[in-house]
Amino acid sequence: MEHISVTDPIGLAIERVRLVLFRPFDLGKWFVLGFCAWLAGLGEQGGSGGHFNSGSHRHGGDIHQEFEHARTYVLENLNWIVPLAIFFVVFIFALAVLIIYLNSRGKFMFLYCVALNWAEVVTPWNHYRHLANSLFWFRLGLMGIGTVITVPVIVFMALTAWPMFRNDSWNFAGIMVLVALFMGATIAGLILLLIRKLTTDFVVPIMYLRGNRCLQAWKEYRQLLASNFGGFVLYLLFQIVIGLVIGVMVLAIILATCCVAGCLLAIPYIGTVLFLPVLVFKRAYSLHYLAQYGPNYNVFPPAAATA
Repeated sequence: MEHISVTDPIGLAIERVRLVLFRPFDLGKWFVLGFCAWLAGLGEQGGSGGHFNSGSHRHGGDIHQEFEHARTYVLENLNWIVPLAIFFVVFIFALAVLIIYLNSRGKFMFLYCVALNWAEVVTPWNHYRHLANSLFWFRLGLMGIGTVITVPVIVFMALTAWPMFRNDSWNFAGIMVLVALFMGATIAGLILLLIRKLTTDFVVPIMYLRGNRCLQAWKEYRQLLASNFGGFVLYLLFQIVIGLVIGVMVLAIILATCCVAGCLLAIPYIGTVLFLPVLVFKRAYSLHYLAQYGPNYNVFPPAAATA
């Protein structure tokens, strides 16, 4: 622990990629690892959203008129709109819960494969079931906290903005309230995102090593974080640098292949298999960084750790 570096794990992580994926190259192994990595990243890939400018050329009067038509239609068809909306909300919630559950199982499966250089599905799925369930409940609690924070903020923002929008009477005080609510929700979202990041990168490996539940592993990690706060801040900042470098490299490959690579990467599971070198590198990087804090934080077997 005398020297904690954010750059030294880069070479170790690259070597881990070579060992796991290319020594020797085994296409079947790639597909097994790809499945574990796909589960580990399920629901976490961001989608590209566009079309924010559609309809921006319309006049305010037209927007108000269309809104009144929409409101009238909704009020006249509440008998089927309300049940459909409830079904939709329940379905989305159930789907989110299922994704978090599968993703939690995948976190341990992919860590197991990268740490031991084994391509297996059944063994880690069964062996780490209890740990994955603990992680699932922790993350479900985080989702609940996020919902409790987000929903009231959205409702309050709507109640604040609606009178100004309806009467076309935007005022400074109202706009400042909206900005403050948006900033508060953004800060809360960033905190939850940071907790999720630290959980994946460090708490899950501690659970893997100790066999402890998520809250117990978080308690141990909080002590490690408190005594090495600067090092982990530097780690998070360096993660931004790594993300930018990876993003530039992926963009260059997509452009060099005339977007063919981009289309392949967009295919579920297949894209994950093709993206495995990056995914193995990112998982191995955080594991090698954590291993610098002592042998009891090293998930790699001795022979692999010295390879």
